[in-house]
Amino acid sequence: MDDPSSREPNYSPDEEPQRAPTAAGPAMLSGLHSSIPPLPRGHELPFVQPSSYLRPKFRSRTAPVPTTPMSPIDEEQLQGLRGLRNFLRVRTSYDVLPLSFRLIVLDNDLLIKKSLDILIQNGIVSAPLWDSHQSRFAGLLTATDYINLIQYYCQFPEHIDDVEKFRLSSLRDIEKAIGVLPLETVSVHPSRPLYEACSRMLKSRARRIPLVDIDHETERETVVSVITQYRILKFIAVNTEQHTMLLKQTVREIGLGTYQNLATAKMTDSVLEVINLMVVHNISAVPIVDKNNVVLNVFEAVDVIPCIKGGVYDELKSTVGEALSRRPDDFQGIYTCQEDDRLDSIFVTLRQSRVHRLVVIDDNWHLKGIISLSDILKYVLFTGVSEDENDRPPPP
Repeated sequence: MDDPSSREPNYSPDEEPQRAPTAAGPAMLSGLHSSIPPLPRGHELPFVQPSSYLRPKFRSRTAPVPTTPMSPIDEEQLQGLRGLRNFLRVRTSYDVLPLSFRLIVLDNDLLIKKSLDILIQNGIVSAPLWDSHQSRFAGLLTATDYINLIQYYCQFPEHIDDVEKFRLSSLRDIEKAIGVLPLETVSVHPSRPLYEACSRMLKSRARRIPLVDIDHETERETVVSVITQYRILKFIAVNTEQHTMLLKQTVREIGLGTYQNLATAKMTDSVLEVINLMVVHNISAVPIVDKNNVVLNVFEAVDVIPCIKGGVYDELKSTVGEALSRRPDDFQGIYTCQEDDRLDSIFVTLRQSRVHRLVVIDDNWHLKGIISLSDILKYVLFTGVSEDENDRPPPP
């Protein structure tokens, strides 16, 4: 039970959620702007933008404000959002899973160092934890846990020998020692509505949620799988094109993403400096820019894992550029968009590519903002919810 995908913890690249009968057309990809100088090996990543043909062709950025007041969400946009929420209410978490998959579950008594080796060997970035003493689900191991371990190492260097002896059951003690708030341990039954899984993830700030069932013979918990925000949005994009095609308002119009107080780093900054940024700002990715604020790359939480392979914490002093050069050859690159891109075009990209976030840029590739998958999911679930939707009883 494991998964060879380096960016998606539950499925291999060719294992996709079940599709609706209609298939989407080919994506239009745009390369890095020619004015940006070539980067060293490991940094020459493709930059992918949502399909440009879906942008309004003649939109003027200085168009006068219409004299007639308009609703924040036009009727077509509202109809599309309502259709997506109805879809999430009638489909279950089981529906998101491919026909076959592998899952790795780690025992809570396993050494943290050993767990890191397992993740790297299997090309995964997270795994459910199991308490063999109580025969129950014990949480989820993610890159954040290794970042917390690094913080512990930095705050208590005299305990470096203890770090090698820590077990997965010690993760909560590490969180207390460095003073960080632990993520709420959440799970959902696989037969519950997908809407419920999405709501629990957003409430707990988790980017993935385990599906936990009860074995009817033993009456004990069993971990079925793990689904991520990416997997859910991919499932939506593949099966609800009739609804996503109605979402024609732009990123700017709906205020999607974060644009203020963005944490950034340079290629020459150390990995440890970027990790500290992630901890301080409670984020999972830091845009890498040059002196002119031109986007060159993005350092993600999962990029930390190869840096501490084998317990060599000295590599945390290496530069961001050196760390990014360790990415696998099949890394798909950085996905970008502009504020004039429409939400329907973003769903086209989600349908056809493995997207984990979008970096918002201007025409000259200057950093403007970040759109996370949480931002998209939150917009779909909670924007323009009518009273009749709130009063609707949940499915049985």
